[in-house]
Amino acid sequence: MRVALVTGGATGIGAATVAALAEAKITVALQYSSSENEAKQISEQLNSKGLKVEIFRADLSQKDSVDKLVANVKAKLGDIDILINNAGLMSDASIIEMSDELWDQALNINLTAAFKLIRACAPSMVSKKWGRIINISSQVALVGSANHAHYAAAKAGLLGLTYSAAKEYGASGVTVNAVLPGRIQTNMIAQRSKGRLDEWLAQTPLNRLGKPEEVAGMINFLASEMASYVTGAAINVNGGLVMG
Repeated sequence: MRVALVTGGATGIGAATVAALAEAKITVALQYSSSENEAKQISEQLNSKGLKVEIFRADLSQKDSVDKLVANVKAKLGDIDILINNAGLMSDASIIEMSDELWDQALNINLTAAFKLIRACAPSMVSKKWGRIINISSQVALVGSANHAHYAAAKAGLLGLTYSAAKEYGASGVTVNAVLPGRIQTNMIAQRSKGRLDEWLAQTPLNRLGKPEEVAGMINFLASEMASYVTGAAINVNGGLVMG
């Protein structure tokens, strides 16, 4: 049975992805930082169905956390075959007002942790000649976002990381892709949609917010054998908000 590691797997898109992969008979390691109750609830719900989900707490902003997380997952579940870099943090600040600490925090969690996880997980994938790495970027990587330059820069950096890793590992049977969600029904969007929802819907050809399960469906596809010839792709799941 394949083993997948989903970072930020306790809520939103991450939680939907954990469920989709588990239902595809993949053993899932769910990483969380602060959402312990949600992580336990998801794992208990899925395990009660005869599926396999284990939870692992790790603060990905800390220097040695990634190596410890990967070591713990491997000790309990075996080598990681599928890596979903979904953990993210979005804060608000203009460029002029942004502190070094806020910038570093955004880059560390949204980009550097993904790099470290790829570095830690890729060797076993390469040795097995099979692997899936899926980085969750964002529409802001393409169009930017006022008061979120740190977040947009990190999500754009994920695209460069995706393309570079795809070139490095393609010959070893490891695919690397990025998924770019638009405005999805998550806590992050709920906090920022107040007073703007009508405007956002008018900008979106499908005229609605997306569901976490719709993003998870794309991630699940990219993790499957059906996507064995897809690598180096950046796939929009955004209702047509950003096209191309």
